Amino acid sequence: MAVFKNEDEVYKFLAGIFQRGLEVEGLADKLSGSGVVLRVHYTDPDAVVTVDMPNKVVETGASSTAVPNVELFMSSDTGNKFWLGKVNLTMAMAKGTVRAKGPVPKLLKLIPQAKNLFPEYKSMLQSENRQDLIDA
Repeated sequence: MAVFKNEDEVYKFLAGIFQRGLEVEGLADKLSGSGVVLRVHYTDPDAVVTVDMPNKVVETGASSTAVPNVELFMSSDTGNKFWLGKVNLTMAMAKGTVRAKGPVPKLLKLIPQAKNLFPEYKSMLQSENRQDLIDA
């Protein structure tokens, strides 16, 4: 059973953590300098998040005009677990839990930066009383 009730929750939390990352001083500059435009296709529930790191913009929905150079495909549950530090992205890709398209090494270089946001993500969930997502 999916941990997110609907796509709005996916956007609130999974797009929300990307937005916070683009607002953190120091981290935002590292992300924007990466040149990565990431589009994440989530399932269960279906949702699309596009992160234009060079322009520091996060868009939700399939109507984004940003052209991604890296795309990831995963369940919303896997996305939630990643931000909680429970999923190793490289291993998930090797196992097929996460599929990728584009220059993946460019994206993998950003993982150490993403780890800085793990406590922030958990804090977001706690502030919304979403222990169900933390325990998932």
